[in-house]
Amino acid sequence: MCDNHTNEENEAYLKMARKMSRRQFGKLSAGAAMMAMLPSVLHAQDVMEMDVEIQTPDGTADCYFVHPAAGAHAAVLIWPDILGLRPAFRAMGKRMAQSGYSVLVVNPFYRSARSPVVGEGASFADPAIAAIVRPMAGQLNATTHVTDANAFVAWLDRQSSVDTSRKIGTMGYCMGGPIVMRTAAALPDRIGAGGSFHGGGLNTANPDSPHLGIPNMDAHMLIAVAANDDERDPESKNVLRAAFDAAGVAAEIEVYEGAMHGWCVPDSAVYNEPQAERAWSRMLAIFETALA
Repeated sequence: MCDNHTNEENEAYLKMARKMSRRQFGKLSAGAAMMAMLPSVLHAQDVMEMDVEIQTPDGTADCYFVHPAAGAHAAVLIWPDILGLRPAFRAMGKRMAQSGYSVLVVNPFYRSARSPVVGEGASFADPAIAAIVRPMAGQLNATTHVTDANAFVAWLDRQSSVDTSRKIGTMGYCMGGPIVMRTAAALPDRIGAGGSFHGGGLNTANPDSPHLGIPNMDAHMLIAVAANDDERDPESKNVLRAAFDAAGVAAEIEVYEGAMHGWCVPDSAVYNEPQAERAWSRMLAIFETALA
């Protein structure tokens, strides 16, 4: 999960790597460049995209929905990181849709503000940005994760572009990782696969720890761990692996070598394209079989 230690580690990594100047990053973080940053999709499908509003028990969530232009397809629900719904996640959602899925990318902070909640090029390492998103993230908890998941899945199942005979996939980044876990546990009849990418707090000592819901899951899970997150908490992956094994839930748990917290998101300062592509490819492979 994003915190001051993560920021310090990522800053040290950037100083050492020197892969991208601030000016270059500013250019690449523009919304129009997000899709250009991501590798093209082989045999990409034509898609339709739209902004949608979804009613939840706590209000109206503004979300981004994108799906192939023809037919009904398995749905994918994407939970962004702590900077929320923004061009980078729209681009990721569109890319997934081009691979043949009906994709909903949500604004997890709709209780506080419409998206985007931060401007282009914003970084959690900036204290002013952290001061905006931390209180928003603080309003979310195990209860809101589940009520939101129920509302979003119910909405997806009402869409003509969603094939309800197929299970749903879900993906979460940073703070979205625990939400993926709770979504899979709360809706085992609908969630067939889930992926946590540099997710934090997947197992804690709290009575509502996400990993305690593993026995309720009926999904193939992918837990992609950042190298620096693993260095700080090397036992976490072992706890998760033991819990998945005990419950008989299929799970791939891997530490991505050289990948820093945030490596999967194209507007992240520590975006690592080779490792991000490897994680994306594994998720696609799991979706292909688990959501068939």
